[in-house]
Amino acid sequence: MDPAVDQDLARALKAAIQLLPEDRQATPEDVSKAITGAVMIAKLQSGAEVDAAELRKLVEGRTNVFQEMSAALSDDSGHIPWLPDAKNDRRWAFWERYERYLSWVRNMPAQVVRGIDRTTDEVLGELEDPNRPGQWRRRGLVIGQVQSGKTGQFIGLAAKAADAGYKLIVVFAGIHNDLRAQTQLRIDEGLLGFDTQFQLRSDQEGANYYIGVGNMAGENRLAIASLTNSAEDGDFNGKTASKANLPIGHFPIILVVKKHPKMINHLRSWVTDKHGVEDPKTGRRIVRDIPLFVIDDEADNASVNTADIDADPTKINSCLRELLASFDRSAYVGYTATPYANIYIDPDANHDSFGNDLFPESFIRSLRAPSNYLGPERVFGLTAYSEEEADIEPLPLVRYAEDTGEWVPEKHKSGYVPTADLPDSLVAAIHSFVLSCAARRARGQISVHNSMLVHVTRFTSVQGHVRDQIEDYMRLLQHSLRDRYGTASRDLMEELRELWDKDFADTTRFFTAEDAPRLAWDAVAVEIMPSLLKIQVKAINGVAKDALDYYTSRDKGLYVIAVGGQKLSRGLTLEGLSISYYLRFAKTYDTLLQMGRWFGYRPGYEDLCRLYTTPQLEAAYREITLATDELRRDIEEMSVLGYTPRQFGLKVRTSSLGLSITAANKMRQGTRVRLSYSGELAETTIFPLTGGIPDKNFKTLQAFAETLLARSEPSVDEATGSLVWSDVPPETVAAGFFDTYKSAPEANRIRPELIAEYIRHCARHGELGRWTIRVVSRRDAATVTEIVGHKLGPVVRAASNTAKTAPGRHTIKRVLSPKDEALDLDTRQFDTALAKTKELALGEIKRNGKPRDPALPSSSQIRMQRRPDQPLLLLYVIQAPENFEADTPLIGFAASFPLSRVDNAKEYVVNVPWWNQDDEGEPDEANEDAK
Repeated sequence: MDPAVDQDLARALKAAIQLLPEDRQATPEDVSKAITGAVMIAKLQSGAEVDAAELRKLVEGRTNVFQEMSAALSDDSGHIPWLPDAKNDRRWAFWERYERYLSWVRNMPAQVVRGIDRTTDEVLGELEDPNRPGQWRRRGLVIGQVQSGKTGQFIGLAAKAADAGYKLIVVFAGIHNDLRAQTQLRIDEGLLGFDTQFQLRSDQEGANYYIGVGNMAGENRLAIASLTNSAEDGDFNGKTASKANLPIGHFPIILVVKKHPKMINHLRSWVTDKHGVEDPKTGRRIVRDIPLFVIDDEADNASVNTADIDADPTKINSCLRELLASFDRSAYVGYTATPYANIYIDPDANHDSFGNDLFPESFIRSLRAPSNYLGPERVFGLTAYSEEEADIEPLPLVRYAEDTGEWVPEKHKSGYVPTADLPDSLVAAIHSFVLSCAARRARGQISVHNSMLVHVTRFTSVQGHVRDQIEDYMRLLQHSLRDRYGTASRDLMEELRELWDKDFADTTRFFTAEDAPRLAWDAVAVEIMPSLLKIQVKAINGVAKDALDYYTSRDKGLYVIAVGGQKLSRGLTLEGLSISYYLRFAKTYDTLLQMGRWFGYRPGYEDLCRLYTTPQLEAAYREITLATDELRRDIEEMSVLGYTPRQFGLKVRTSSLGLSITAANKMRQGTRVRLSYSGELAETTIFPLTGGIPDKNFKTLQAFAETLLARSEPSVDEATGSLVWSDVPPETVAAGFFDTYKSAPEANRIRPELIAEYIRHCARHGELGRWTIRVVSRRDAATVTEIVGHKLGPVVRAASNTAKTAPGRHTIKRVLSPKDEALDLDTRQFDTALAKTKELALGEIKRNGKPRDPALPSSSQIRMQRRPDQPLLLLYVIQAPENFEADTPLIGFAASFPLSRVDNAKEYVVNVPWWNQDDEGEPDEANEDAK
């Protein structure tokens, strides 16, 4: 709640929130009842007359938010489930206190708080019970989005870890002091409950510096301590820790440490000296009886080993690995919005001294941001993946800055001094910031933070010059408005009004009145001078002494134009950011995304936000948004199929603009490949059971078969009853089947519309001209299905034993029976494919210990032998699963494509698991038996 909002209304809002249901999304009826009750409570408690309409706006703003479920790849090898039982036999006081803080103090929407509760449970359940004896370790990765609330999420996770019994929790917070200090302050407020600059533990005698969760009325003081503090120099110090003499194990100790070798080694030495015992095998000191929990924020930054594969790991990576290896029991969770570097880590990388690398072998979990998140898709737009989805149109918030060449050229050196005046685009951005501050004040958002970002160079000396120029211009604006005798004040106000009318008023109309209350110019104009007088200009870098001290300005709000570079591009949050002026072109996906400080939550002022940048940068961000969305969809599909992180074949689409995915030294284990349907097998394994899709797909098969029948009678396979058509033209296949078949939304790799596009592309170049279509049947089926007058026996495909079950979905391991794919080959093709398969199998051993001697050619070798005009489409009528009430069979397909000379391949960089996955294993015996 903004401090300027009437206190009676604020109290009524809290009452209304508490009257809403906690276990589900509030309905309109729930909201109305809560508002009625809250108005009555306000009247009874203080005699206040609360405006029900105003209260409704506030309540709906916190309830009309939804958040989709997260997706995860998990490996439970050696893991013992424990959390459901622990929910009943342990006290979850830290979490419950933090939950109340989020709801009552931070005023988070109830759905978002429930989402944090759910996802932190999911992550905590992937870790090991801290009370479990013996050796164990778990390593995972949580993927969020830039500025989407990852810090708040991992504070919730740390709170639950402390409740569960983890006594030593270490948060590694970036590589800069200010980010570490900012993270410490957030943990002080959300978990510790006291200001660590003044006390070390919650029960410290004589100390009374309680903040955040510790300052809420009626809350008990929970025993917890920290050996780091929120000052810039408050990082871990071994001497301070020894003097404090805090025994690990009696209550949770939380440390927030910068990722620096010196600090990490100080920490390891302190804890192993204090609690370690000598390992007789290695001579190293190992901590046996205290489980370590590490949260690695910005886990792709500095944590990843960038050394050559044969060299020792890089310093920070080796220090982190050595710290984890110094504990018999450890849990490691990395958090990042840009996970590319983390999942290019070789899962088998090991080192004699430092142990296994930080590959997230236990789990990878992808978090979805709430619907009120202003993310890349809403800023830059996103093209839909399928016809069922709509394109996400970008919000009208981007403005171009193309007049900066004489001021700060794209290529300049560290000693460059801007001599030209501020470009018109930056002047417009500054004016927009003044208007944004004034508009927020006119909306009652007075004592809040307002920030503007100026990021035009990486050189700190140039940033200093830019800061001085902007500060001079701000003083000029102040003097102009104070001019009582000349025309400067009138001219400036006319210029600001013109910008308001042409830009802000039109943009606000794009938003609903609830999200962006309409403002008259007169209401904004009276707030311009108070806003202008309050704005400070600061250089935020490693040289300037300026600092973004939001905390000490929390009561009245900090209005700041922050000029910076690297320090503003990773992790650091600019509170109340509305205007961004960004020119710095980076060459990698992850760096550009991390520089996007304009992403996040902008309640009540989304319409006032602006991003001034270049068309080239806008195009780069659009491309990155598409590639990142595709990666997220791959994770979700692999999650549905029940894959583990080691089985997850990561691929990230490369850039058409010359961008790299991440730094080259972070991609040593990545392999560049070109992917299309050329030489590939596309087969359905996920089947939606709702929305009438099974019936639609069955009708698609019937209509397609009628089209084929109009061309020719099928041949009937006497052994199985399968129907076979030959020499079918490509457009008949594309239009008759793939244009209308509906796949599961989770099946990112099997998208019928892209298969149809690929068929047409190849056909224009003389390929894929003679299709064989086989509608597969089995003779001994218990039921029959009629297709164009022929009775077909449905095949049986049992649910995958690794896939995650969900209502409305049937997931199988494979739809293809291996022998089906080779039925259209001639004798020479078959023999050549089999001979090559046998040659590749020489020296391989089957699971039973016997040498592999394949009786059938492998799928890949079959496709290698196909002529460019010899594709095959296998259509499977599948017996409906038990969890599907209708009698309609499911329709699956397997399309076997030959190698193409003209394919429209897209280039990707793939990780080790992707490169290692193949189809050269044993045939799927379950499908053979079911046939």
